[in-house]
Amino acid sequence: MTLRIRVATREDLPALRDVMAQAIAELQRGFLDETQIAASHEIMGLDTQLVDDGTYFVVESVAGDRDPRSPRATVCGCGGWSRRATLYGGDHTAGRDGALLDPTRDPAKVRAMYTHPGYARRGIGRMILAECEKAAAAEGFTRLELMGTLSGQPLYAAAGFEVIETLEDDRGGVPVPLVRMGKALTS
Repeated sequence: MTLRIRVATREDLPALRDVMAQAIAELQRGFLDETQIAASHEIMGLDTQLVDDGTYFVVESVAGDRDPRSPRATVCGCGGWSRRATLYGGDHTAGRDGALLDPTRDPAKVRAMYTHPGYARRGIGRMILAECEKAAAAEGFTRLELMGTLSGQPLYAAAGFEVIETLEDDRGGVPVPLVRMGKALTS
């Protein structure tokens, strides 16, 4: 299996939504109950602003030297970063804030990290995080912040993120536990 990462485009949206739905439904089992998983679909998901900003990545599994945009490429993960104030949530999530951040004082946001359940624990999340760190640092950001799920917290901790606070989001009808985490970027 060869993994390639590239910037996501609007043409990727259906595949990205599918990966997100499967990741929310499957990878949170053992961390959340069924009502919390259902609520997670309401508070998480695709923020197309990230795609439009060119800060969202797709990881594909490709055979040999095939073009990663070929129909034979399989989307196995996605995620990105943002120079905007919204910390998490999709297009449908209330409370989004598209204000631009100031890299001299605000942390960039790691956003919408999802791995297809069939490709979990193969380094896809680390690949995306490394790309996010590199891109955010290139724009002058010195810190990253994210809102992690309980299932994602071990990945983020292993990548050097530290817990800032734990909270619950009940906008989906029941409280879903989340962990806000941060990390300093090294130059």
